[in-house]
Amino acid sequence: MKLLMLRSFWTGPGHLDALIRQTIESGFDGIEGPIPQDPLRRKQFSRLLRENDLAFIAEVATGGDPNCSEDWWIPRPNLSVDDHLQDLSWAVRHAAEMEALFVSTMCGYDAWSWQQNIDFFGRALALEQQSGVTISFETHRSRSLFNPWVTRDILMAFPAMKLTCDFSHWCVVCERLIDTEWPILELCAERAQHIQCRVGYPQHAQVADPRAPESQGALVAHERWWRLIWEKQMQSGMTQTTMMPEFLHDGYMQTLPYTGMPVADVWEITCWMAQRQRQRFTQQHVQG
Repeated sequence: MKLLMLRSFWTGPGHLDALIRQTIESGFDGIEGPIPQDPLRRKQFSRLLRENDLAFIAEVATGGDPNCSEDWWIPRPNLSVDDHLQDLSWAVRHAAEMEALFVSTMCGYDAWSWQQNIDFFGRALALEQQSGVTISFETHRSRSLFNPWVTRDILMAFPAMKLTCDFSHWCVVCERLIDTEWPILELCAERAQHIQCRVGYPQHAQVADPRAPESQGALVAHERWWRLIWEKQMQSGMTQTTMMPEFLHDGYMQTLPYTGMPVADVWEITCWMAQRQRQRFTQQHVQG
């Protein structure tokens, strides 16, 4: 099985040429991020990815407010299942144009009823089947898959459903490292399409610095869960897997009071994490 290591669009420079250059120089295999709304920028981005042989995962947050300057990705309570599906459908339609590996989506709403979730995921999976574009559903706070138990029940209802596993969110929601939910982790690993390898802990979705001694317990726990995913993927015969170190600003990175200065370098951590997980994957693959 081959590992593709992608970087987040959100940690790069705003200019596409500079983003592509940084991605290549830092040794990443591709970029995970949103599909540009503007057709010309979309065409330019697609061309740059293709010319530089970079993979792309199309990221979409449904039910948010793109016109809001803050928290645009948070689902709005006034938006319906239909609204969320419309956002997802737009991304699916343009994913082929971008030659995306697949669509990874933060979708749904944590306040939805069970029936609303069943309606949404049933129709989303029908969209996947009709379009031929793979959809991977992210475990994320504020979303339908915001905790292990709801996720378990939805996965059981939809055997074909695939996951983008970002377990850092569940550490906050559950207020603990989630080894306590090992059977659910095994189920998630069996459905895992993609890993976002942020490291969370019981009080925050992102440790200040995973290299620090005080973060080692959380880091080792997450690596245990990622190893489980790789084991299940190898057993299922997958030939390629993807991973993206998603260390971000926007409240994820802790800052000093009054100055707002980040306590660590997000990009430095991103590159360190990518190198570490490549080494771990190679070791596991050889051992396996």
